[in-house]
Amino acid sequence: MKFTRFAFVTVMAIACCGPVSLTVFADEGPLDTAQPKGVTSEEIIQRFAAKEKEFKIALDQYGYRQTVKVQTMDGETVDGEYQQVFDVSFDNQGKKVKNVVFAPQSTLQRIMMTEQDIDDIENRLPFVLTSDEVNEYSILYVGQQQEDDLHCYVFDIAPKQIEGKKRYFQGRIWVDDKDFQIVKTYGKSVPDIKKKKDNENLFPKFTTYREQIVDGPYWFPVYTRADDILHFSAGDVKIREIVKYTNYKKFGSNVKITYEGKDVQKGDQAKNPPPQPQK
Repeated sequence: MKFTRFAFVTVMAIACCGPVSLTVFADEGPLDTAQPKGVTSEEIIQRFAAKEKEFKIALDQYGYRQTVKVQTMDGETVDGEYQQVFDVSFDNQGKKVKNVVFAPQSTLQRIMMTEQDIDDIENRLPFVLTSDEVNEYSILYVGQQQEDDLHCYVFDIAPKQIEGKKRYFQGRIWVDDKDFQIVKTYGKSVPDIKKKKDNENLFPKFTTYREQIVDGPYWFPVYTRADDILHFSAGDVKIREIVKYTNYKKFGSNVKITYEGKDVQKGDQAKNPPPQPQK
């Protein structure tokens, strides 16, 4: 998000200039830093990366609705807002298409949405880390933690290096110890872009939650929230961002989706309750 100089709104002054932590919405237990039993951290990484690849293939067979709201805040008062609702569906050739169904005029004055912001909302907030990308990241096991009724392995991840204009996720992921799938992510899209003082593109920290949907065993993104302060050279801007993912519908094609070597049948029920974000 870029700071805008043409606004007639005074930039909010923030007393505390340090990083701001996001509110945790799930019932999160204490972090146990003990090593996992019966499995190595590297084996966990290999297993969840393989499951994430299966999930990414499955996700490409689903349409859904994404609802986006980005607000700038003056204290607890909203002084600017960007909204968009769009459906992801399929054309007659089976290619995914984006159809915007609601997009009122933006009232943001202190920041502007950039091409990178839109790309992050569509591709980085619902972060997926597959076996094809896992070698691009440094992955550090940090412990185990309870997320509502789920027992999770916790890892910190960061890109090993930034290549060209490619964008990455940096932060923490929670992996369910039964399904070996990511059920929660916390972090931000990187890198921030700072070409010069009046051309800064900064990105907020966010938390994304996943749930199991009714017709399969995979954990799909359902809710993202960010509450952060962007530290521009010209001043700080507090933002709030909420993204919801709903109406997942499997595309009616002949493509088979497999899970642990078996075909996924429509009507499979979730076995574990997901972490529930508080809205």
